Amino acid sequence: MKLAQQLAHLGTETAFAVSGAAAAWAAKGNRVYPFHLGDMNIPTPANIVEATAKAIGDGHTGYCPGAGIPELRAAMARDVGGKRGLQYIPENVSVQPGGKPVIGKFIMTVMNPGDEVLYPNPGYPIYESQIEYHGGVAVPYGYVETKAGFELDLDAIRERIGPKTRALIYNNFQNPNGAASSETEMEQLAQMAIENDLWVLADEAYFEIQYSGKPASIVSLPGMQERSIILYTCSKRFAMTGWRLGAAIGPSAAIDVISKFNTNIESCTAHFIQRGMVEAIEGDTSGPDAIIAELRRRRDAAVTGLNAIDGINIAAPNSTFYLFPNVTQIMARKGFDDVNRLMEEALQQTSVSFCTRKHFGRPQPGETQHYLRFAYSGIDVPDIEEGMARLKNYFEA
Repeated sequence: MKLAQQLAHLGTETAFAVSGAAAAWAAKGNRVYPFHLGDMNIPTPANIVEATAKAIGDGHTGYCPGAGIPELRAAMARDVGGKRGLQYIPENVSVQPGGKPVIGKFIMTVMNPGDEVLYPNPGYPIYESQIEYHGGVAVPYGYVETKAGFELDLDAIRERIGPKTRALIYNNFQNPNGAASSETEMEQLAQMAIENDLWVLADEAYFEIQYSGKPASIVSLPGMQERSIILYTCSKRFAMTGWRLGAAIGPSAAIDVISKFNTNIESCTAHFIQRGMVEAIEGDTSGPDAIIAELRRRRDAAVTGLNAIDGINIAAPNSTFYLFPNVTQIMARKGFDDVNRLMEEALQQTSVSFCTRKHFGRPQPGETQHYLRFAYSGIDVPDIEEGMARLKNYFEA
């Protein structure tokens, strides 16, 4: 029996393959220092757990509206809109079983087969996968490395917008490199979207993972709210990665379509988890504050450990929980031309597990620099320090 030909275009989240290698290494009796997956070993705040348990006890275990329960849609509209200086109403919100479903549903809502969609590369690999699976043309754009971190390659974006370009995917506070756009950079990107009449998926999964200052959203700029869908997720802000709860937030005409996809695909998002999320948004904020404080400690330890390694010099990003160091010098020292070989040998020699640039979209022609990605959301400070010390000994050998 043959499967669908379109499956040839379906990719995956390759960081999970690194998890498999790490698990196999641990199964042999080895300790693993897990920097590979953006999961969290921080407990979900207690008030969310208690509210969810109460919802189960109260019998909220059946079907609910496909777009989400009214209480949560209203809470999300107030919360997301208020933090961005925008007015949203419940009809602008479609609750999802996680943030990831928003990517595919956005593409199915705005893209026709053969349309081009600009997406960040390196970036979250599901963008590339979903564009191509649904018959679109995935057009990558990249970043420019500076001493302060990474900036959008705006010239590349301008050059790649053409008559078939339908949408732009923009992940400010970016996975994997932690990039945060300046006001000027965001304004230029918004201008391109408006001038070319593009839909924008504003992937703001890390909007609340900020170590200082207040985050900014491209959707807040004039002319952007009516053409943008915000990808919202509870996973990072509330340490709810496995709960699978998020939302698409945007113009009601597009949100109505996304909610129709909800009915076709999963019927609805778990009712009792939505009840818990109302408490998360409107209840005690000390839990999210403690999560940020712990992530800041981990960031500082990881940045210090990486910068102690000869050949690495990385700035501390103000957002996300990822580090994306350039290891081109280390590759030359170790005699590797494939960064994944460095990853594999490092696991065997140090028990430190991490991802590489190759796990975040297909490398583009002309790339000469090599990068690793470290996630510090699932590893405690003492293990970060110990793992980095092991890595230093290996990289400098």
